[in-house]
Amino acid sequence: MKLGNRRLHPDKGDASLVIEQNNVSGRVSYWYGGAHQSVADAHGISLADYIHAIYWFLRQTRARNVLMIGCGGGTLATMLDRDGVNVTVVDIDARSIELARRYFNLPDAVTTHVADGAEFLRRTRGKYDAIVLDAYNGGDFPDVFKKPAYLASVKAHLTGANAIYLENMLVDDDDDRAPDNRARLLQQIWPDVRLLDCDGWVDRNAVIAAGAVRGLRKPKLILRPARGAKKLERELDSLCFRRLRS
Repeated sequence: MKLGNRRLHPDKGDASLVIEQNNVSGRVSYWYGGAHQSVADAHGISLADYIHAIYWFLRQTRARNVLMIGCGGGTLATMLDRDGVNVTVVDIDARSIELARRYFNLPDAVTTHVADGAEFLRRTRGKYDAIVLDAYNGGDFPDVFKKPAYLASVKAHLTGANAIYLENMLVDDDDDRAPDNRARLLQQIWPDVRLLDCDGWVDRNAVIAAGAVRGLRKPKLILRPARGAKKLERELDSLCFRRLRS
């Protein structure tokens, strides 16, 4: 355990799941399988730049009904709920939802379902202003999310002139073409696709946006956490839309 941190949730049945709180700042961090799932201040506001970038895009498009596939700490849902947005979270692991409510202040008003995200889309009749995919199996999307049929299902459940689809992508380094290849896959479904990235960083997050994305502006910090706002502002300022690489 790191100095100044207090372990909140050592899962005795799964040593790879750890939640810790910094005793000084109140920051809560969530790891699973060695991967950093979420980090937030004591009020559930994310300290991750890509979450604030997605939040900024959703507020720009004035989304009022959002579906999130993948929970993590539920910080994006918590932030959107503060703005009166109707949020539905789907995660295949019931523990993620339980931990988000217990340690990350995920509000009761956020609707949650324990289900496979692609299967949920096949079964639901719901329509959404925005759908967000942030679900990983190790360092990659589960195979079901790589199929054009999944993306076609996403598009069928989006409604409105400002409808938008967003994905969080893990990027190794500048030579990693995974985000570029993924964006090209999305271009088979949507005519307008944009990639938000930050060259020069390793093990980073990029955001792919599809749908009503032409007018999207560069993200900025509009919901400030209790601590770490200056760092977040610098990180968001380093993000930019870039061309796809071959």
